[in-house]
Amino acid sequence: MRQRPGRSLLAGRARPLAGGLLAGCVLFVAVFGIVVAGQSTAGRVDRAVDTPLLVWFTSHPALALWMAYPATLVPAGAVSLIAALACLARGWLRGAVLALLAVPVASGLNDALLKPLFHRTYGGALTYPSGHTSAIAALASALTVLLLLAPRRSPAPLPAPRPALAAALRWAIPAVAWLAVVVVAIGVIGLRWHYFTDTLGGAALGTGSVCALVLLLDISWPRRGRGPGPVQLAPGRNRASPGRGHPG
Repeated sequence: MRQRPGRSLLAGRARPLAGGLLAGCVLFVAVFGIVVAGQSTAGRVDRAVDTPLLVWFTSHPALALWMAYPATLVPAGAVSLIAALACLARGWLRGAVLALLAVPVASGLNDALLKPLFHRTYGGALTYPSGHTSAIAALASALTVLLLLAPRRSPAPLPAPRPALAAALRWAIPAVAWLAVVVVAIGVIGLRWHYFTDTLGGAALGTGSVCALVLLLDISWPRRGRGPGPVQLAPGRNRASPGRGHPG
């Protein structure tokens, strides 16, 4: 069954949870940002996490680049585009919009607003929140919404084992995406691009951005096509004429 363009991104009961998660992410980014604002050195928590990673990466210098790679333009953009095309193929315009906007919105908020606002630096470059981590977290959050949290309709019966395979993929893809968030965060620390707390702020920013997008799209999306379909009259019954009483 093809999905209608008006299909929601979240069921009604899930929206308060998304709102609570959004508030938590905003609070987290703001509080950590205030704590680290203007700093150019690692804090106590950063040193505890970063130091052993940096020591380990001295023996694996090229690995950190590969670990940070999933958050760069080509892979993140390709996955976003594939997700959007998959949504369009099912007629789910709202899902396609989320897939296309998640990473750019998180990255735009990060680079245009938050990094200059908090002005934390590492080697002279602005670092809080981590742009790489926010991008990959936004992508992972969007995939989680599209594959796991959106209201689902009963699919047409499929021959085994396709239903089991589809269910496994719906869980596996977000799981791999969230694993990539951890990998990217470790990679950018190993590259000396970010402190540990930068990556925490980036993960919160990416997640919160998607929560905000989901809520906005569900609230503001046109309602056309979401009402009940035309009434079907039983065979042999005549439609009532205007101005006449109800038949029978």
